[in-house]
Amino acid sequence: MARHNREGQGADQRGFDYTVSYQPDWLSLVKVTRQLESGRQSTKTLFKNPGFREQPPGSRVRTQIVSPEQDLDFEIVVHDPDGVVKRVIVETGPPLPQEKSSDPSSDGDVTFTIEERLPPPNGEGGG
Repeated sequence: MARHNREGQGADQRGFDYTVSYQPDWLSLVKVTRQLESGRQSTKTLFKNPGFREQPPGSRVRTQIVSPEQDLDFEIVVHDPDGVVKRVIVETGPPLPQEKSSDPSSDGDVTFTIEERLPPPNGEGGG
């Protein structure tokens, strides 16, 4: 039986804080990618699971990412009974034009890469 979700925190390139709710036996890390003002792209590890896989994660895993400063709150559910999903990419964008914030720091697409490559305990095979 899968364990209950845990919570972790992180900050992105612009200093926005995030809370990540994650399944401890599935999620390895979350990366955040933003376009910088200079036009360059920047990727940063937002959160890394400090643990290791203690048991099989179950066929359905949930990951939620929240940033109150940006009015960002989404959750993905991966139904993966055969354990074949290794990465999920979620691209977010600014709100619709009629709802667009006047805060220029909230503009632009943000891409979240959610990865499952959590090692088993003590370097055992698999994962």
